Amino acid sequence: MNEMYSKSGLLVDAFQKTVDGRQTGLYTLTNSKGCELTVTNYGAKIVSLMVPDKNGNLVDVVLGHNSIDEYLTSEEAYFGAICGRTANRIAKGHFILEGKEYQLVVNNGPNSLHGGIKGFNAVVWEVKKQTDQSIELFYLSPDGEEGFPGSLSVTVTYTLTDDDALDIHYKATTDKTTILNLTNHSYFNLSGQGDSSVNDHWLVVNADSYLPTDDTAIPYGAPEPVKGTPFDFTEPHTIGERIEDDFEQLHFGKGYDHTFILNKKTPDEYGCAGYCTSPKTGIKMEIHTNQPGMQLYTGNWMTGNFTGKLGKRYPARSAVCFETQHYPDSINKPQYPSVVLHADETFESNTTYRFSIGE
Repeated sequence: MNEMYSKSGLLVDAFQKTVDGRQTGLYTLTNSKGCELTVTNYGAKIVSLMVPDKNGNLVDVVLGHNSIDEYLTSEEAYFGAICGRTANRIAKGHFILEGKEYQLVVNNGPNSLHGGIKGFNAVVWEVKKQTDQSIELFYLSPDGEEGFPGSLSVTVTYTLTDDDALDIHYKATTDKTTILNLTNHSYFNLSGQGDSSVNDHWLVVNADSYLPTDDTAIPYGAPEPVKGTPFDFTEPHTIGERIEDDFEQLHFGKGYDHTFILNKKTPDEYGCAGYCTSPKTGIKMEIHTNQPGMQLYTGNWMTGNFTGKLGKRYPARSAVCFETQHYPDSINKPQYPSVVLHADETFESNTTYRFSIGE
């Protein structure tokens, strides 16, 4: 029997497994230029993304694993995953919605993170349809799952466009009032997965302010200007240039792990959140979104203890995440854009990562 491999070197059969009574697999998208995206329906995870470097060679720019078994036991549970129902943190896992108190499981210090113990990153999604360049994944989260109210229907569509962009479209409805904050948690290294550091990557973030946090990564509330701080990426800086500065917010997160408030006329305007470039490969990634915020996370807690794809190790700061989303703990901070979804509403969101060769 001929074994099938992706362009990124993944054995397709290694993603065939029954998890929670549902079949998992690896699904491959290819655009007209030969770029390749692979996705598994376990956690709706992006497994690999091959884009051309300055010499025309395809480079896999996201971290991940070689098999479903490795994802099931990974110490990095969010590689490439959809995080929900609420991405990021809710203080003490507690909130009040329509006069009723809810207590979620606390799974990140004193807080609830990325949907709880078994968030959307750890369930098997249904593949609704697939074409050469797109895949539609669906998950029905039952009322009360991980402590959240309402039966929630979520559809995520990944599209690999002919202009070398990864487009992510989110859509959700609920049968009763709930809270929702969806994101994708891909770990990027534009020098290629397994490259030892993203400190040399040039970064611009279209944000004049960010949300400082306490030492448990919960925002205090009020935004602060980035000007005059290591958080000012309104002009190009390398990620590593100021990451070790003696600055309290960097100490709390062991680096960057903060939400930037994107510069927009309205919070839901679709616009450029910023861009990142590798000097080694010349690959430039522009981020566009209609979300009000973007969590910049520089892989500060990665250990390098395990081997990822093709035997590569992932030490601290060997990836950077650009999680487009609403702000952390929004349900407990009425001044933030709302994460409440009512039964008569449809949530829709779009984020695009577009790849080219930088100047």
